[in-house]
Amino acid sequence: MLLLASPDLLDPNFVDSVVLLLDVNAEGALGVVLNRPSALPVSEVLGEWGDVVDEPEVLFQGGPVSTDGALAVALAAPGGEDAVGFRSVTDRLGLLDLDTPTELVVGTVERLRIFAGYAGWGAGQLQGEIEEGSWYAVPGRADDVFRLDTRDLWRDVMRRQPGDLALHATRPADPELN
Repeated sequence: MLLLASPDLLDPNFVDSVVLLLDVNAEGALGVVLNRPSALPVSEVLGEWGDVVDEPEVLFQGGPVSTDGALAVALAAPGGEDAVGFRSVTDRLGLLDLDTPTELVVGTVERLRIFAGYAGWGAGQLQGEIEEGSWYAVPGRADDVFRLDTRDLWRDVMRRQPGDLALHATRPADPELN
């Protein structure tokens, strides 16, 4: 599932953001922001992981929590779901343990992106924010996670939604100027 920030969500960490939910349970939720690439190359921070990640080979700002840590989201190669260090989230999409030697990853992972930090919500917090209209929960696709140019990701995901939700894709950045 993806979370799309609604036009009413003005928190600068999440304006126009697309969040991939990685874990949701009774204790809360955790995800990463997909459309916030940084200018920092992965290789400068995580060495040889820079040779394994998808283009652009930069860290993505996964969210405001634990920005000094990193989460790796991977698409396992067919049959690679049981690879060392891989934990499935859904189908072949999952988390990859960055303590895994890169030589064990080559061939088991088709795509990889690394996020500095994450977005997190306590018990019931995300549900409350969805109910108040801060987020739209929508189905996602693997290609949303590994998109080369993420600038229009929010609009493109919104555009493919059914009914009135798709109308938000054409809203101006500042509706008062319309």
